[in-house]
Amino acid sequence: MKCTTVRKGMECAFMTAKGCGYNGGVCLEIVEQCKGCSRTLEIASGWYCAACPEPSTKWKNGNCNLATHVSSSMAETAQKINPLKASKRSRK
Repeated sequence: MKCTTVRKGMECAFMTAKGCGYNGGVCLEIVEQCKGCSRTLEIASGWYCAACPEPSTKWKNGNCNLATHVSSSMAETAQKINPLKASKRSRK
């Protein structure tokens, strides 16, 4: 449904016929870590996240899983090779 509280006219998953069904009834503004994300929206009352009504909860336990400006690169760990097994493999 279309939002009638903070993000007027935009699609919102929490809107019902009775109003906003989110905790508190309104979306909260973005936090400092959200700056630079492509999901942020500037509305007359401030900056809001297009995907999450309360961005601070997404950043509570580390990086936000919806953030587009944060890259989660897996560090390759150099696996230790047993020299004895390596020499046996090379003989075959």
